[in-house]
Amino acid sequence: MSKVKYYYDSETLSYRKIERKRGRRFSIILLSVLGMFLSGFVLLLFYLNLPYIETPKEKTLKRELTNLQLQYDLINKKMELAETVLSDVEERDNNLYRVYFEANPIPEEQRKAGFGGVNRYRDFEGFDNSELIISTSKRMDILTKQIVVQSRSLDEIAKLAEEKESLLLAIPAIQPVKNEDLTRVASGYGYRSDPFTKARKFHYGMDFTAPRGTPVFASGSGYVERADNRASGYGNHIRINHGYGYVSLYAHLYKFNVRKGQKIKRGDLIGFVGSTGRSQANHLHYEVFKDGARINPINFYYGNLSPEEFAELLKVAQQENQSLD
Repeated sequence: MSKVKYYYDSETLSYRKIERKRGRRFSIILLSVLGMFLSGFVLLLFYLNLPYIETPKEKTLKRELTNLQLQYDLINKKMELAETVLSDVEERDNNLYRVYFEANPIPEEQRKAGFGGVNRYRDFEGFDNSELIISTSKRMDILTKQIVVQSRSLDEIAKLAEEKESLLLAIPAIQPVKNEDLTRVASGYGYRSDPFTKARKFHYGMDFTAPRGTPVFASGSGYVERADNRASGYGNHIRINHGYGYVSLYAHLYKFNVRKGQKIKRGDLIGFVGSTGRSQANHLHYEVFKDGARINPINFYYGNLSPEEFAELLKVAQQENQSLD
């Protein structure tokens, strides 16, 4: 039952009943609905803009993310510098070091090969900065692999350098008798007149004339393979095995200064000039073998002769004269 409300009328000095107007009631209802609508609209706007309203924690996380992006950019710049330096090392490795040591260059596709098969970067997918993280990780992995390949290449070069050093020490590269001790170079490598039969015969070594007892030096490092007089025509002779297929022979010696099996270095005194065996006068008969074949010794005197001395020696050695053995 609705309540009846009255108001006091001062003019009639009596209470009058309050009559409700239908239009006013409608206005109240309309204002209520409008207020609810406006409140809902305001709440909707607040909800839609909620992602743009940052909490202190979100601000901190955003700063950390920005810092991480900066760090990734710095890492990429450092990797770019490392790639430039590594590329320079690779170029020298292929075109200088490996050429000098007669090693095949490493193909570009082997140096810069990627990683096939399973997706190695699946865990980095699905994030706002996935592309940056994945690209940086790929560059880092490829750079790491390139460094590994280059490191192995340098290990190989170091080993080749050691072998090259041993080879250079082994090659019979000096004249076995010093120039100041020589009387002359009597005969070179090639066809010469035999001192006993006078027939034209191939002379497989070089003859260095010098007084009896003149020191004879090892032309390369190695070990004494023979030091005896049990080879026809050579008399007292020494054979030095230098390794790498090289052997040098020193014949007609007066006496030895080494024994069989002894290790020697280039320039060591090994014997003395004489005229033992099939010899016409005091001299050293010197031969060089490569893989069992005799070769011209004059091609190996780069170790202790000047260009002028070598040119003069070459001129004399080419003369077709009489040998001394």
